[in-house]
Amino acid sequence: MKKIDMHAHFFPRIEREEAARLDAAAAPWLRIDEDGETGQIMQADKPFRPVYRALWDPLLRIEELDRHRIDMQVVCATPVMFGYRYDGRAAAEWAARMNDLALEHCAYNPKRLKAMAQVPLQDLELACAEASRAQASGHIGVQIGNHLGPLDLDDDHLIAFLQHCGENRIPVLVHPWDMMTDGRMKRWMMPWLVAMPAETQLSIMSLILSGAFERLPASLKLCFAHGGGSFAFLLGRAENAWHCRDIVREGSPHPPSHYLDRFYVDSAVFDPRALSLLVDTMGERRVMLGSDHPFPLGEQEIGKLVAEHPGLDAGAKARILAGNALEFFGLQT
Repeated sequence: MKKIDMHAHFFPRIEREEAARLDAAAAPWLRIDEDGETGQIMQADKPFRPVYRALWDPLLRIEELDRHRIDMQVVCATPVMFGYRYDGRAAAEWAARMNDLALEHCAYNPKRLKAMAQVPLQDLELACAEASRAQASGHIGVQIGNHLGPLDLDDDHLIAFLQHCGENRIPVLVHPWDMMTDGRMKRWMMPWLVAMPAETQLSIMSLILSGAFERLPASLKLCFAHGGGSFAFLLGRAENAWHCRDIVREGSPHPPSHYLDRFYVDSAVFDPRALSLLVDTMGERRVMLGSDHPFPLGEQEIGKLVAEHPGLDAGAKARILAGNALEFFGLQT
């Protein structure tokens, strides 16, 4: 059965000097260990995340895809690469460079590796221009963070970018980043385990309750990472609130469940019961295989959760494992 992993990450061989041209204190770069197999994403002298060779080496990536029997993988930036804090023009140059490096990564095996671009989201004109440039150069979509500082996804600035993508048939993956925390989530990767799913739910609910989906074109292909975060489990709570409180429904003419056909989610939920709920909530045509490879919090056996799920029939598995992604990205079989 064909398998397309639509959510994976890469990080190019950025040296410290190149990162410093954007920001010597915080722009990310890659420090590769002496053995060449492991390394660290760095910010100046500060380690950000331990990583291994599949993140930057397409040869090993393809070997791992062979082992997992994955036919195609879509890679996108590690979110620390976004650069939203910087001047728009500097961020645009950085994004263009990262996008060109993503295409170089995929050029090792262009039939099996595809790329989604990043954009300087802080500048609407430049973000739209880079999204279109990247599309013309071979990217099959864009990845954006789920917020821009204090601006949630329903802000007019971000809605305008999504409108551009919808009108130009550029698929969008929304990835949580820069997670909300007031200092209480200090240990055990709590921002990734608790705040990250909440960030994604916040983005989805912001689009729904603000009425943004009423303004966005139906042509927009929009996907939320990590199974949509906590959205599916808490949809009932939101639905009840919409019916019972006028302040919840003041911006949205329809309850949250009305908008389930306006977006997709990936399958990175790691538990058969969670996947059952996700598919029951979203429908089998709105879930796509996504692994978060090659990070430790990603699916360690890519596609196994879907392929071996006892509650999904062969047709549902085929759609989730590949068919939905082919439609989402407009890819040829």
